[in-house]
Amino acid sequence: MEQPNFSSNSLYDLYQHLNLPLQFIDPTTGFSIFNLRDVGFELPYQSASYRPNFFSFLFVKDGQGKYKIDEHTFDVQPHSVYFTNPSNYRTFGWERIEDIFLITFDETFLKKYISPQIFEEFPFLLTETVRPRVVTDSFYEEVAAVYLLINDHYRRESAVKYKVIGHLLAVLLLKIKAYFWEDYNPIYEGNRSSQIVIAFKKMLEKHYRDLNAGTVETVYRVQDYASAQQLHPNYLSNVIKIKTGKPIATWIAEKSTAEAKSMLLNGHLSIKEIAYKLGFMEPAHFSTFFKKHTGSTPVQYRKEHHL
Repeated sequence: MEQPNFSSNSLYDLYQHLNLPLQFIDPTTGFSIFNLRDVGFELPYQSASYRPNFFSFLFVKDGQGKYKIDEHTFDVQPHSVYFTNPSNYRTFGWERIEDIFLITFDETFLKKYISPQIFEEFPFLLTETVRPRVVTDSFYEEVAAVYLLINDHYRRESAVKYKVIGHLLAVLLLKIKAYFWEDYNPIYEGNRSSQIVIAFKKMLEKHYRDLNAGTVETVYRVQDYASAQQLHPNYLSNVIKIKTGKPIATWIAEKSTAEAKSMLLNGHLSIKEIAYKLGFMEPAHFSTFFKKHTGSTPVQYRKEHHL
């Protein structure tokens, strides 16, 4: 029996948990793209509840299904585009799949192949809940041309494959930003709880960017995030847990892990230097933390990625 409320760090983990085919997914890159019709879903299909730790886009040229996030249920129809980010628990179901492309990517991939300041350039990636949207024929043709080109490069063997995909993904994000979120401002996104979540996510992102840059040296505690919004720490913790399904400590740990991966992949800092930047007084404590959250030590992770 499938475990309810499964937390998934990658699409590979999710599909493995749901007993779905894995041959379309490279578990080492933080990126995937394929047509859902090739998966071989037994229709109608209904997933177990899960919480992703990755971003995804669905481009539905022809198909039909439903996604549910908390109390919200969204119909997915032909010529619709659907975006999700690491946040609340959700389920998905498919009634018909003819031509539906799924793209997934994680934060490490975005920062490595697009920009370390990805959330400043594309703040809509932090949007809490986004309804699927049926788009015009002309816009769908525009984005289809890009995602099909991404898919073509994904199937190739090339030393620069993911650099090319990163550039094409940036083009896709720019097109979607212009079409969906031209005037996006998270402060007007929804109710007070939504604003608190968005403000916390933005502060979390900025703080770790400052740690990386060396402009701050102390890792924030829950108290610091709460004080910034003039909230009691318990209230902030409750809002984050209720709205996202994750305790605030988990958000901070996952952010530390993502930043550690990015530093190990993208720079030439020693592991000791990375540990200090992320607030660990001893490199051994950092190694223990990193292994707990990734299954590899920092040294192993760096070697596995040929750095």
